[in-house]
Amino acid sequence: MSKERPLSLITGASAGIGAAFARALAARGHDLVLTARRTDRLQALADDLQREHGTRCTVLTADLADPHAVEQLCQTLDQQDLHVDWLINNAGYGVPGRFDANDWQVHADFIRVLMTAPTELAWRLIHGMRKRGYGRIVNVASLAGHVPGSAGHTLYAASKAYLIKFSQSLALENLETGVNVSALCPGFTRSEFHDVTGTRPLVSKMPGFMWQNAEDVVEEGIRAVERGEAVHVTGRFNRTVKGLFKLMPDKLALRISAKQSRRYRAQE
Repeated sequence: MSKERPLSLITGASAGIGAAFARALAARGHDLVLTARRTDRLQALADDLQREHGTRCTVLTADLADPHAVEQLCQTLDQQDLHVDWLINNAGYGVPGRFDANDWQVHADFIRVLMTAPTELAWRLIHGMRKRGYGRIVNVASLAGHVPGSAGHTLYAASKAYLIKFSQSLALENLETGVNVSALCPGFTRSEFHDVTGTRPLVSKMPGFMWQNAEDVVEEGIRAVERGEAVHVTGRFNRTVKGLFKLMPDKLALRISAKQSRRYRAQE
C-alpha cells in the first residue's frame, strides 16, 4: 500500500457484524466509510471510533435497495477522493415467511441488497484495487449457503450461496493482483438480525454452543481474507455442520433441513 492508513468501506455498518468490523478495523488503524440506512447510529459509531482511535470516518447514508444507490455512493467517494482498500459487503437481512406470502417488491429489494449491491460495489471498486496492487473484499455470506435451503426465508440461503461462489471466482481471478477476496460464513451470531426478522423467540431455543459473538466472527474474517482464504466458515461447530451436510445424501439432508426449519424459520 502507498499510504499508512487503509480505507475500509463497510455496508450495513450500523449494528451487528458491520459495526464489529468497523471497531476491529479502526483498532487496526483503518479509516472508514460507514454506510447504512440509519444515519443516527452511523454517526454515533463514527464519533466513538474517532474518540477511541482517531479514526477518520465518513458517514454516507444509503438504502442499497435503491437501484441507483451504489453508483451514487461511488460517485461520492470519487468526489471526495476516497480510494477504498477494504470492502466489507455486510448489509443484509431476512424476509420471514413463505415465498408466495410476500409481495414481489419485497423479494426484489432483498435480491438487490444481498446480491446485486455487493456485486456492483465489488465491480466498481476492484478496478482501483487492482491498479494500486492492493485490496481486500469480504463478502459476508453464511453457513446457510453451504447447507440445504429452508422452508421460510426462501431466498436467504440462495443469496448466500451466490456470494460464496462469486467470492471464489473473484478470488481466483485476482490471485496475482494483490487483491484478496473472501466469503465469510458465520452461523448463528448474536446481533439484531433475529429481532428484525421476528424469529428471536424461535432461535432463542437453540443451545448456546451454536452461537458466536459478532466480534469473534469478525476476527476470523479479517484473518481469513489476509491469508487469501476464498471461503471461511467461522467456528468449529459450524465447520462440523458444513462437513456433515456435505457427506449426507441429498434426501437425508433435505429431511433434516425440513425438521430444523420449523425450529428457527418463520414459515407463514
